[in-house]
Amino acid sequence: MRALLIGAVESTRIAADAISCSPGWTLAAIATLPPHLAHRHSDFVDLTEPAAVAKAPLLYVPNINSDEFLSQMNALAPDITFVIGWSQLCGDAFRNAARGWVLGYHPAALPRLRGRGVIPWTILLDEKITASTLFWIDEGTDSGPIVAQRYMHVAPDETAGSLYAKHMAALGDLLVDTLPRLFAGDRAGEPQDEIFATWAARRRPDDGRIDWTRTAADVERLVRAVGRPYPGAFAGDGDRRVTIWSAERQENRASHHALPGQVIGRADDSFVVHCGDEASIFVSDFAAPGGKPPPLHSMVGA
Repeated sequence: MRALLIGAVESTRIAADAISCSPGWTLAAIATLPPHLAHRHSDFVDLTEPAAVAKAPLLYVPNINSDEFLSQMNALAPDITFVIGWSQLCGDAFRNAARGWVLGYHPAALPRLRGRGVIPWTILLDEKITASTLFWIDEGTDSGPIVAQRYMHVAPDETAGSLYAKHMAALGDLLVDTLPRLFAGDRAGEPQDEIFATWAARRRPDDGRIDWTRTAADVERLVRAVGRPYPGAFAGDGDRRVTIWSAERQENRASHHALPGQVIGRADDSFVVHCGDEASIFVSDFAAPGGKPPPLHSMVGA
């Protein structure tokens, strides 16, 4: 069975490995972003090596809905097209060129959290359970029939990095289970229940800006939600920008009086920032001008 894989991130690499190793499958090509457009994904992965291992042509594609790429798809004649780790919607002409069989992947418990930025949103919404989902792509946004789904708990201290890793492991397991079914001709999918559908709006790097007037719990959750492999939570701009990668909430109501965003503790490799609810966060991993913590009693990023 011939597969066309489209994507540009770690989940794409996992799919490439799974397809190329699954009996009966041939990876006809991998379509990915050209290097000058890598900035579209903060977690961009160079797929040159996976393509070489799979002996599959690597196609650089800015727009999968372009006439040029649709012609390439027709020539490749894939039995199933996998769109895994790609941000563009699949238009009608694209799905027609794929002969209707386009399998997508979404790191959420569809129909919940359709849309963009769902790993950060999962943490920001304090979700307790999420899932990795394979589904048939239709004319909607993440709305097609579910082919396979694997649920997982979201830890109270979950970070973007740890949740990302859980999803990648789940995707690998899903593909190992699903590829033989597809090869055998089982293309069944369970329709999503629209009653339970929710949508996640796109997130941009500037959405990681810290509002120190929020509670320490809110700030700490933002830090966890937008950390690596995403751009990170930050304060300030230009040469005053401080990016915070790891932080922990602390109580200090009885001992410190300060303004939100003011540094109330400092060491060589860490610092403590006062928040809007009179609690604080202890910052243990950060990037700042000169690599040093902000001065004591200064405003972070100011």
